[in-house]
Amino acid sequence: MTDQPQSLFSAVDALLAAVDGGGVLPALDERVRLREAAGLTQAAVAQALGVRVASIEAWEAGRAEPKAERLDAYRRLLEGLSRRFPASAAPSGNSEAQPGPDSGAAPPSAPVAPAAAPAALSRPAGPGRQPARRAEGKQSSACLHTAAAGGTDPRFANGPLAVVDVEDGQVLAYCTGGLVLDVPAKSLPALVDWTLREARLGQPKLAGPGKDADPLLVLTHAALERYGLPVTLTEEEKHAGRIPEGHKVIKQLARAEWKLTKRGFGPWARIYRPATGSERACVQLCIPSWNALDARHWGEAGQLPPADLARVLGVYASRVMTPRGSTAVTGLELMTALHPPTRASEADAAGKRHSERNPGSLGKDAIDPMNWPPCEVPDGHPVLKDLPRFHVRGPGEKLFEEAYDWARPMTDGECMLRHLVGIDVNMAFAAGANGLTIGLGEATHVKAPAFDPKLPGSWLVDLSHIDLSQVKVGKEWVELDGRLLPSPFTPKGERPTGPAWYATPTVAYAAELGYEVRPIEAYVRHDNGRYLDGWYQRLRDAYLATMADLGVAADLAPEDFLTAMDGYKARDPELAIVVSAVKATVKGGLGKLRERPRGEGWKPGQPWRALARPTWRPDIRAAVISRTRTNLHRKIVKHAAFTGQYPIAILSDCVVYAAGGTSPLDFLPYREGKPLPGGFKLGINPGLVKHEGTQTVLWGEEVRERFDAPDLNLARYIKDGTVTDADSGE
Repeated sequence: MTDQPQSLFSAVDALLAAVDGGGVLPALDERVRLREAAGLTQAAVAQALGVRVASIEAWEAGRAEPKAERLDAYRRLLEGLSRRFPASAAPSGNSEAQPGPDSGAAPPSAPVAPAAAPAALSRPAGPGRQPARRAEGKQSSACLHTAAAGGTDPRFANGPLAVVDVEDGQVLAYCTGGLVLDVPAKSLPALVDWTLREARLGQPKLAGPGKDADPLLVLTHAALERYGLPVTLTEEEKHAGRIPEGHKVIKQLARAEWKLTKRGFGPWARIYRPATGSERACVQLCIPSWNALDARHWGEAGQLPPADLARVLGVYASRVMTPRGSTAVTGLELMTALHPPTRASEADAAGKRHSERNPGSLGKDAIDPMNWPPCEVPDGHPVLKDLPRFHVRGPGEKLFEEAYDWARPMTDGECMLRHLVGIDVNMAFAAGANGLTIGLGEATHVKAPAFDPKLPGSWLVDLSHIDLSQVKVGKEWVELDGRLLPSPFTPKGERPTGPAWYATPTVAYAAELGYEVRPIEAYVRHDNGRYLDGWYQRLRDAYLATMADLGVAADLAPEDFLTAMDGYKARDPELAIVVSAVKATVKGGLGKLRERPRGEGWKPGQPWRALARPTWRPDIRAAVISRTRTNLHRKIVKHAAFTGQYPIAILSDCVVYAAGGTSPLDFLPYREGKPLPGGFKLGINPGLVKHEGTQTVLWGEEVRERFDAPDLNLARYIKDGTVTDADSGE
């Protein structure tokens, strides 16, 4: 006789005792139903029970169960809710009550079957594998990727990425939409292999001739320890941006015939095998504790629980793209993903297709990196190697299109007002890129050309004769106080003193103001197009969709918009992180167009790695900044012409005015809810403005007096009024 029947009977008796004693809670879906029927948030339940929100998420997901007195309190809550909100239908086949692993309701010998998951969320079948499950919590429809979702590529049914963590000795992959996969891999090479073979992670390409996004794995502290990687980098490794090539994990990858890219095993490592035909075998790793998620752009994302981090990155991936590195790298990669440099040609006589340049893209052979116009390149570029060592290029030698950093002393009339109000242009540089014609190919050098505002390029022209005290606004000439306005032609707002190099939008604005422009020479690009339109549209849509999720819609009245913007980040801090990352993607991507050398033993006059990229395009960056700055100046001029009000400080896309009240509505000329045509308009769309901050005039005067700087740029501090002694050198 075997003792098995007796042990089974004991296990059943233990389950019955747990039921009789109240140790068994309602099924997982019933717990969620009861809470939601009562309109309670997980945070409200957590506060009542004295636990963290993560604990409520775990109790509702079946990853853990309450213990001791909290078990009784939680059961009391659920029983009370069940009396108030009885189920209107019979429970589903997935609602059998189960004691949790930590409930104390059954002895360890009692067999407890795992809850079944919906078929669409199950992992591929295999020996010894558990079904997938959902981590309940905050979710967004933007990041739900399941095999059952309409239009979803079944190859990537589980979403673009996963956060890999270890809980109770089990490796788990938290995917977007709350899906959790059990990971059988015991080593990093095995993890990479599992990701490509079974995880069904990745993202479809964004454009026809492009490539699908590789799956992204985010490794938590526990996952790093499990797979033999350091949790943090040493100072030497931080400086190098990678762990040593002799590290044991890198040796494991080499033995398994996996390769690393030239940047090695760093915060954004890429592990691959050479492609065979159209099949790619590549997995990207993101390691937050190695500063992969820069806090300046991703806030506290690196400290979020795995499910929440998967949500943040999943929303970003679905609305922008799967991160490929920093927000700057991703911004640049998005340009390429939307306009791949090459495509397959039509079949030749032998029926073969070849790679050819994709029209409208920045092709690999479009520009010789060693054949740049000298005025467009930064100092140290190879085309400048023959310049004297300590030569400083002036405006007549160097294209210097940058954002505003300008301020002036306040007038007596402005000092009589009580407040300084800052307004900030939403996604200013994205708006500057919208509809902008940029060069796609080589520049042509011309002498004494007639200016063509539709031709992208760099122009050497003297704009010192333009007097801002009398300019054209539309078709009419208006008189302004030019002393209170910054020049639109220099970042510091100073009037030009002679010929200088400008991008096309700057020269076009000079002509728009009613003055004649006569270029001395130019580098123009006849092969051109609106390359950035798709890039702008995708980032705009990502920004607007996420702000709408935070309660800030695009069609709000001015007063309602200001109210909606007040404290919007607190409504969902995780989505607020996505907003920050989207905005950083815009600025960083444009900055990458003129990437400078990054160590590697570089010396002035030598080429550096970024020069070989088709997307190394300092002329495009200059054109976007030029258009952004002149767009802002145009609004300032129209506002001044209509109201007689002038800015006292401008920093990039933030403008500060003196006003009698604390709100932008105290100085913006709205009439019956309608803004000044062509002027500043409150709203969330790119190019419209929001309230940046308000301080008192006395604060501004005190700060300037403290640092003995009557033209200290107050726009830098208008948001919260904080000025430190480190700013005394301003």
